Amino acid sequence: MEKTIRLKVRKDLDAQQQSSVIRLKGTLISKGYTQIIHILDLDEEFHINTFETPSDKTAEAMQYIAAFISGERLLDAVMTD
Repeated sequence: MEKTIRLKVRKDLDAQQQSSVIRLKGTLISKGYTQIIHILDLDEEFHINTFETPSDKTAEAMQYIAAFISGERLLDAVMTD
């Protein structure tokens, strides 16, 4: 069974943050956590990025995302939902 992961991403990112978010999404795909990431408008401040991952990879994907957000100092820019 697949599990949906949601990321809340600020719209007003600087160039470095944008690059980091793009790298995060690319890595999620290349590591096999998902094949596609959907982006929806939430409001004036945020986008919602959603993707489905196999349930046996959900915890691993969430750990990777948390480590990436922390390591890239994106704590105020990207949040897990």
